[in-house]
Amino acid sequence: MAAISLSVSTVKPLGDRVFVKVSAAEEQTAGGIILPDAAKEKPQVGEITAVGPGKRGDDGSRQALDVKEGDKVLYSKYAGTDVKLGGEEYVLLSEKDILAIVN
Repeated sequence: MAAISLSVSTVKPLGDRVFVKVSAAEEQTAGGIILPDAAKEKPQVGEITAVGPGKRGDDGSRQALDVKEGDKVLYSKYAGTDVKLGGEEYVLLSEKDILAIVN
């Protein structure tokens, strides 16, 4: 079986899904305590790198997404599918799992 080489540019989400690059986890607490890997929480903020064409309506038309590439978003803690490409961490999310756009 042939190996498939994936990169961010070759991944195109389907439907109302978005591909989010995960922001780095906090390395230390506000008090200066350095956190080990096991104690770090999964970040909930990331930047959208790719968006799908949108969800199909009952009449067959596409409904545009409220987010676009380059938006920084806050998403649900346990949402989506974690994907690792080229040493970077990404999450494939449905648009409904996005809570807010962060400025």
